[in-house]
Amino acid sequence: MTLPRTADAHEVLHRIFGYDTFRGNQQEIIEHVCGGSDALVLMPTGGGKSLCYQIPALVRDGVGVVVSPLIALMQDQVDALLALGVRAGFLNSTQGPDERRAVETAFLSGELDLLYLAPERLRVESTLRLLGRGKIALFAIDEAHCVSQWGHDFRPDYLALSQLHERWPDVPRIALTATATKATHAEIATRLGLDDARHFVASFDRPNIQYRIAPKDEPRRQLLHLLRTEHPGDAGIVYCLSRNSVEKTAEFLAAQGLTALPYHAGLDAGTRAANQSRFLREDGVIMVATIAFGMGIDKPDVRFVAHLDLPKSVEGYYQETGRAGRDGLPSTAWLAYGLADVVQQRKMIDDSDGDLAHRRRLSQHLDAMLALCETVECRRVQLLNYFGQQGTPCGNCDTCLVPPESWDGTVAAQKVLSTVFRLDRERRQKFGAGQIIDILLGKRTAKVEQFDHHSLTVFGVGTELTEGEWRGVVRQLMAQGLLAVEGNYQTFVLTEASRGVLRGERQVMMRRDPKRQAQGRSRSARAPQAELPAAAAPVFERLRAWRGATAKEQGVPAYVIFHDATLREIATRMPSTTAELGTISGIGENKLAKYGEQVLQTLAG
Repeated sequence: MTLPRTADAHEVLHRIFGYDTFRGNQQEIIEHVCGGSDALVLMPTGGGKSLCYQIPALVRDGVGVVVSPLIALMQDQVDALLALGVRAGFLNSTQGPDERRAVETAFLSGELDLLYLAPERLRVESTLRLLGRGKIALFAIDEAHCVSQWGHDFRPDYLALSQLHERWPDVPRIALTATATKATHAEIATRLGLDDARHFVASFDRPNIQYRIAPKDEPRRQLLHLLRTEHPGDAGIVYCLSRNSVEKTAEFLAAQGLTALPYHAGLDAGTRAANQSRFLREDGVIMVATIAFGMGIDKPDVRFVAHLDLPKSVEGYYQETGRAGRDGLPSTAWLAYGLADVVQQRKMIDDSDGDLAHRRRLSQHLDAMLALCETVECRRVQLLNYFGQQGTPCGNCDTCLVPPESWDGTVAAQKVLSTVFRLDRERRQKFGAGQIIDILLGKRTAKVEQFDHHSLTVFGVGTELTEGEWRGVVRQLMAQGLLAVEGNYQTFVLTEASRGVLRGERQVMMRRDPKRQAQGRSRSARAPQAELPAAAAPVFERLRAWRGATAKEQGVPAYVIFHDATLREIATRMPSTTAELGTISGIGENKLAKYGEQVLQTLAG
């Protein structure tokens, strides 16, 4: 979009993006970059990071060059900008020579506002020469955490991005990420040469997301209950640890009549691209995926993110759950978590490549994730604390809505640890959780009889707890580092910390999960819905149908036309003229001119 040289940030925000006010510290960041200074921005998903570089690119002379690792999404990012009237293009490996030449010509002739590049292209000398011949307004380095070598999304090509400042010392740089601990934050600054840049750290709180962690009990059935009772017809993402689990879960949901598609690195590129395209372009699609999916997903109306396996770190969990509710509407982050998850993750760390320091770092990440799962305090407070921020109980997570009890599990811990000790010392044997619990409950199973375990002094000393409760005890002992897993058969052994418990020198506090009701959680613990007035609901559905048909006709995701939040406001306010429609949040000049009459006709029925 050609703007007058006097255009300021507020004018661009209103005319192009259709918003009247900035959110959080957007204005401060934008004015800082517009002034020609470097910035490092930590802002949660859905916090409006993209505006922090898009608006300065439109205000400053030249082209904003955006470095993004998301080749599969560049087309959608550019389509969204073109729909706003912004002149945008991209250069990546998916293009043919003619298409690349057209974009390069537009860049050199000043006919682009924003140019998206994959980081690997900046290793190609011809790309650097091309940039050297044009006028660059700024460099934006998106998903900047990819530079962290110990991060879950490390991209080696990001390590070379420090050269941007060396070759273009007068061009401002803005690096952005949605997740970073203090250590990752420092690593980003050092590796990208941004130590002297101004650092902006927004609140990591996502108050519209309800965080819930449930004990595993047939997790696919639990997931199905969640989707049918709270998210019928909603778009969402289900994360699984293995490709096999992804396939089976997608098949299970599809067999139940839901539109569920798999996504993992074992699928061919064409299938992955087709499934991702359907997820972005159609309403109500559920993507079942490994963590290979999702980074940078711009879809604003993801209403839930579910994990059927334990994430490896709080950073990974936060980033993945952050893909829900980018539009600010109520959404759910749900995780099913059990003893087998802890055993599996501990074993994966023990078997991982890398030195002792690397394994220790992995263990620290897992310990923090386990602490989040086992806390009796507010989940949101725990999350914010992890990122170095203060919070108060939110009233919108499972531990706030249905508070769990904290109980003294020292005696129970001693019984489990004593059983492991006696099996090891008296019988030279090691077993997993099932056998240990059978011994404590006094079950004379074939395996108990085979190994004469009914003669142990601990046989039958644990009848005060149920099998499920004992599994919870073992899980929490693993989480607290009081039990360790060993060998390919994943049997239990004591740790150094176990001794203090067995000697009565250390108290062990545990979480007692709330009793599940017959039909799942009470209504108060369910994700709050974004309620529409009764009269507005059918209007909203008419608008969604129009948007879906228009998006299909144009070959773009539905959200490129309008976000759900915009359609909800239209349905509620029922504007009757284009002037009234233009006051709706999210409708800029270009979209008003392009879609205004169609929207009014749809409202007229």
